[in-house]
Amino acid sequence: MERAGLEQIVEFVRAQSHPVLLFGGVAAVLLLATLVSEWLRWKTRDKPSAVIANLVARIRAWWVMALVVGAAFAIGRVGMIVLFALVSLFALREFITLTPTRRSDYYALLAAFYVALPLQYWLVYTDWYGLYTLLIPVYAFLLLPILSTVGEDTTRYLERTAKVQWGLMICVFCISHVPALINLQIPGYEGRNLLLVAFLVIVVQSSDVLQYIWGKLCGKRLIAPRLSPSKTVEGFVGGVASATALGAALWWITPFTPWQAAALALVINLMGFYGGLVMSAIKRDRGIKDWGHMIEGHGGVLDRLDSVCFAAPVFFHLIRYWWV
Repeated sequence: MERAGLEQIVEFVRAQSHPVLLFGGVAAVLLLATLVSEWLRWKTRDKPSAVIANLVARIRAWWVMALVVGAAFAIGRVGMIVLFALVSLFALREFITLTPTRRSDYYALLAAFYVALPLQYWLVYTDWYGLYTLLIPVYAFLLLPILSTVGEDTTRYLERTAKVQWGLMICVFCISHVPALINLQIPGYEGRNLLLVAFLVIVVQSSDVLQYIWGKLCGKRLIAPRLSPSKTVEGFVGGVASATALGAALWWITPFTPWQAAALALVINLMGFYGGLVMSAIKRDRGIKDWGHMIEGHGGVLDRLDSVCFAAPVFFHLIRYWWV
């Protein structure tokens, strides 16, 4: 009996040490990046560089984002759900603002912002899996076009309806799968699901950064010049491979083996990359460079989370199918 109790205490201490080590590592990386960027800024003080100024702004924004996520992480499940609900709100606002709407879309937009969005996150909070996986792709998909017919305005009706549906899918449905990871009941991993959120976000966001770095170091062949002129084949291969290796190295915060963590990291990195291309295509269609200006150096919320939007639901359902 005493031995069993001692083993539980050891396991609890070990579980609590994982977040400390993880966020300590993130802080160390950000600190190193800050020192390097500030040194570069000081070195070029006589000839200011727009590239270095942007780099400094991006790293400072990463500090803010890391602190916000860390605070939500410390609060726990409720904090994470509230955080991503707010993220969805800002993302949906950016998406709708930059796509065409008319007066007849009023009721559809009202339902999207004030019914579908909060209801989706309430369902995630109550862990009503059967409904939060159907609410938007089925019920909202059917309801929103009905609401758009109230004004009997047929001008660009299909485009307007698809826009609201697509915005809800990307900005609310997909993003809500990030906090939904906390609901998964994985045997032997109880009480540590917040680390799955950390794994997803760190791996996918690292893939974006590493693709940029590899592209700058040795990128020559553009992979999709009409969609994203800055993405190269070399950057894609180097970034995805590096981020996959990072995912394998982070296996200890997950319920996976190193090979399983690497396989999942590869899948979500690929989904993140193609998600970025899709969102770039939408931006090119709208004639804009960024979704917004909320995050200094990064653009809008969607500019920072476009890859996570596509990776999150795939990551969630792979885990639910194979590990739960």
